[in-house]
Amino acid sequence: MSLSNKSYVLGIICLAFLFSCQSKKQDIIAKNTTKPNVILVVTDDQGYGDVGAHGNSIIQTPNIDNLYSESYHLTNFHVSPTCAPTRAALMTGRYANSTGVWHTVGGWSLLREQEKTLGNMFTEAGYTTGAFGKWHLGDNYPFRPEYRGFQETVMHGGGGVQQTPDYWNNTYFNDTYFHNGKPEKYNGYCTDVFFNEAINFIQKSKDKPFFCYIAPNAPHGPYNVPKAYYDIYKDLNDTILADTQKRFYGMITNIDDNFGKLRKKLTELKIADNTILIFMTDNGTSAGYYNKNGKVTGYNAGMRGAKGSHYDGGHRVPFFIYWKDGKISTAKDIHTLTAQIDILPTLAELCNIDLPKNHLDIDGQSLVSILNGKDTLNNRLLITDSQRVQNPKKWKSSAVMQNKWRLINGEELYDVSTDVGQRNNIAATNKEKVAEMRSFYNSWWTQVSKDFDKEIYFKVGTTKENPITLTAHDTHGEETMQPWNQIQIRQGKIGKGYWSIDVLEEGNYKVSLRRYPKESNLPINTSTPPITTKEIGGLEKDIPEGKNLNYNKASIEFKDQIVSEIDVKENDLSANFNINLKAGKTKLYANFISDKGEKNLAYYVYIKKL
Repeated sequence: MSLSNKSYVLGIICLAFLFSCQSKKQDIIAKNTTKPNVILVVTDDQGYGDVGAHGNSIIQTPNIDNLYSESYHLTNFHVSPTCAPTRAALMTGRYANSTGVWHTVGGWSLLREQEKTLGNMFTEAGYTTGAFGKWHLGDNYPFRPEYRGFQETVMHGGGGVQQTPDYWNNTYFNDTYFHNGKPEKYNGYCTDVFFNEAINFIQKSKDKPFFCYIAPNAPHGPYNVPKAYYDIYKDLNDTILADTQKRFYGMITNIDDNFGKLRKKLTELKIADNTILIFMTDNGTSAGYYNKNGKVTGYNAGMRGAKGSHYDGGHRVPFFIYWKDGKISTAKDIHTLTAQIDILPTLAELCNIDLPKNHLDIDGQSLVSILNGKDTLNNRLLITDSQRVQNPKKWKSSAVMQNKWRLINGEELYDVSTDVGQRNNIAATNKEKVAEMRSFYNSWWTQVSKDFDKEIYFKVGTTKENPITLTAHDTHGEETMQPWNQIQIRQGKIGKGYWSIDVLEEGNYKVSLRRYPKESNLPINTSTPPITTKEIGGLEKDIPEGKNLNYNKASIEFKDQIVSEIDVKENDLSANFNINLKAGKTKLYANFISDKGEKNLAYYVYIKKL
């Protein structure tokens, strides 16, 4: 070969090398750089259609829309149809049913102790971690976020403000939330408070990598909203938006304003470019779309179903990711099938950190390859379902997904590429596809169902929480028999069931049964006054007067240990039992009995080791 030919070949090789290097630079930079901050925003009950950028011409979300214009969008991103299961899967990278979380109440919204979370992962990697808003994976030790890797927390109780485990008389305005597990009074509207506390955390943590989880309870019901935000939509004709939807949209616009304030603060702190910012929601819309007797109001992007549904409208949600230093700062649609179980491994790879120590098998897959334009997850199969029962049932409210295919309840098959509304069942003409997807579900069911019979136990007698507070929200028992919000507590809804508890040490204990929580300072036998809109300063449905249930006895049973009954006297705040408990796992039944002989669950129980 002549010298000139050799030079030509060498030149080609050099150009190829340079092109390869340039091509690699297009990949997301995940290694050999300053570790990025991570902010994960997850709103509650806001569906795919409740964003202006997704084609909703009524709702005002300019700041979220702006993020859309400079982020990658996972257009085929799925979660669970309800909130606690989505959060369990998001936090662990595992199917929610495997983690013990397949319900929102009834003792099955507690994340099993051995599960590791995003909080654990980032803390172990040297990040400062904070969580603000909604947790919904347990309100006791060792389930609370402070025990799952989060160093700074400001959270409400239960699955929403005003639910049974939440602080008494919270209304969304000027409430008491739990700061690192301790009650603390805050001024302002709930969403404003949670974003403000998150921004304060970010400001304090800006000089080292941080992970900030912002999970407002809004726009979850009861749709209490500052009047100024309702007024944005109030004059719309009811044929466009129902009144509840106007409240719902107002709550979302308030979220959007806070989201804009968050982004402005990141820019002021000069950390916006090296911060991974994710916006997503936890399930389909709860109020953004109504179809009542053929009268449609709101918008659902053409999808069938809403919150709780196994059709796409119940679990396909927005997912936008932005990271300027990682070359994710232009609008790009990614249509690969993805899910919340993918977020933990994706963030681990993006941040170049290890998965949590002692983690269990992760079901999700890192999405870094598809963010880099390589569709390595093509043809994968995923499953979501909505159980919301004490004992999960095979095929119940399930969707097996693969690319464009949706197998519903093991029987209905839809091609959402041509039938986004899932109206044309084509199972009969695609029997091989149905068989393939059913086979995948059967294997999945074997995997996730192996611990269904293993109840999750509250720890009694630990120095981490003494006394322990148990609420009706978390009792096992008959379906729909858990009084899960404070309106039901006031109304005296009948509850039945038991708590699964683990007495860590034999000894003397005080067990106190209450009709109302301790912070209310209300006697067992009293009615509660109503709370009006005027008193709380916002647009909110009045809280009605509560009933006096006229209890005259209280009873407890620690199964195979103790059965006891005492009288309830006038003006008693609690019914107190001083007993000796053996160590070990047991079931606790605690009830009041009225002067008519009617039995009802004690809504609040406090157990203290003496």
